[in-house]
Amino acid sequence: MSVTRAEQALASEHGENASGRPRMTVAPSTPTKERPTRDTGGRTGDAWRVIVLNDNHNTFEGVAAALAQVLPGVGFDQGMTLANRIHNTGQAVVWSGHREPAELYWESLKELGLTMAPLER
Repeated sequence: MSVTRAEQALASEHGENASGRPRMTVAPSTPTKERPTRDTGGRTGDAWRVIVLNDNHNTFEGVAAALAQVLPGVGFDQGMTLANRIHNTGQAVVWSGHREPAELYWESLKELGLTMAPLER
């Protein structure tokens, strides 16, 4: 099928290509913002870290049970893995996220007798 120049011009005025189909256009891209990964003084991207320290009075099972009781998504087995990390390295980050839940988890673990490092970002 042959298309005349007049038909092409008419199609072009209506946003169509020469075959009568809508012309495809590409929208200009916009730059994306990346989330900050380092301390930005309380703005988006900060994570508060709940850190448990090794001590000589809590058992592995006691630490694992406390972590499983307080932290969402942590079961006893994962608590044992964290207890081993705490024992072997002297400390472990057991949870990180927004400040309010971090404060709640920190306080709850402290009340259960775990030795806690101060909250940090």
